[in-house]
Amino acid sequence: MNMNDTPALAQDAGLTIAGKTYRSRLLVGSGKYKDLNETSEATIASGAEIITVAIRRVNIGQDPNAPSLLDVVPPSEFTILPNTAGCYNAQDAVYTLQLARELLGGHKLVKLEVLGDEKTLFPNMPETLKAAEALVKDGFDVMVYCSDDPIQARMLEDLGVAAVMPLASLIGSGMGILNPWNLSLIIEQARVPVLVDAGVGTASDAAIAMELGCDGVLMNSAIAGARDPIRMARAMKLAVEAGREAFLSGRIPRKFNASPSSPMAGRVA
Repeated sequence: MNMNDTPALAQDAGLTIAGKTYRSRLLVGSGKYKDLNETSEATIASGAEIITVAIRRVNIGQDPNAPSLLDVVPPSEFTILPNTAGCYNAQDAVYTLQLARELLGGHKLVKLEVLGDEKTLFPNMPETLKAAEALVKDGFDVMVYCSDDPIQARMLEDLGVAAVMPLASLIGSGMGILNPWNLSLIIEQARVPVLVDAGVGTASDAAIAMELGCDGVLMNSAIAGARDPIRMARAMKLAVEAGREAFLSGRIPRKFNASPSSPMAGRVA
């Protein structure tokens, strides 16, 4: 083999959610950009195929006289993921996603988030569980923003959700993964995809999530709030890909003592 040649790597099978497989493991939001043009450019630069949309804040047809996000992020090219940002109880969340289903012609894949308070935006898990159960019974494929509690994640799985999405840290905080141990426990027991949602601040946070074994990462603020959102979107794309490759490769174990790259045995002199 030519020394410049490298062995072909096995292709990643992709991220499968609710029976559909996506090449990209990065999911992005559509809010906080300066305009729809920047939203489009950042989304394309990220390589994301799933775009989450806050139904209470972003126009996707509710107002026929205003510009629609779907004009720049068309459903023919992207999977639109309606979410319930701004909902603080199960009833409002269920109604919001039923409205989204009507606006999107029967669309079933949704993101559920039921918040506990306006200061932390931490999930209200009792209301989240109640809403998840109702939505699954109503035929939705539900991806759920949740606390990084392995027991709560298992309860959501038992209800039949399509994916669990534990927070890394508070929404928009940029603090990164504050509790990798809990996240690892959720991943270890999971029977559905696990995606980090909330708290990513920069590319290394996304890479760490993937190295831990997450199936994907969802982010908005880290890209939209960057000084250069388009460049940050590209950085996040590369970070997710690198983290996934590192996870599949298998890292060396951590050791207290040195382990030389060139072993002493078999020395020439």
